[in-house]
Amino acid sequence: MKLTAYLSGGMEFAENYGANWRTELSGWLGENLSHSIFDPVRASEKFLTDKYPDTNFRLTKLSNLARHREIAGKIVDLDCEEIILRSDYVICYYDESAQRGAGTKGELTIARVFGKPVYLVIGMEMERIPSWVLGCTDKIFNDFDSLKIFLLKQFANISPAKV
Repeated sequence: MKLTAYLSGGMEFAENYGANWRTELSGWLGENLSHSIFDPVRASEKFLTDKYPDTNFRLTKLSNLARHREIAGKIVDLDCEEIILRSDYVICYYDESAQRGAGTKGELTIARVFGKPVYLVIGMEMERIPSWVLGCTDKIFNDFDSLKIFLLKQFANISPAKV
């Protein structure tokens, strides 16, 4: 059975919308565990391109707030449905960009409510991570290498030497 990981973390306030770590981890998960990935950066880009090709979503926040809220609501629905219906677990990278936004906290809450394991990789000092976020997690890792070792043991019985 092919499992699906949802990659949660900062987007709106992140460099390159948080695509860099997601791209690297997506490749690793596919290569080492054959897991499917839901990358909300790519999914949002595709959604906006397909449904709103002539709209600059980021600019609508200041130019047309009602339109921005409408589009943002559809993206929230898309992401929540993905966690609830199709994702088996969530990997969250929590750093300053995630702290500034709201989506990550919402995704972790949805995952908790629907019993999806949340694996948190911290990208900042522990004391700055909200207790709410910590309360939504199943395991906490100081870096991606530690997460990868855990995932190999958890899902593939592969030697950690492959990390």
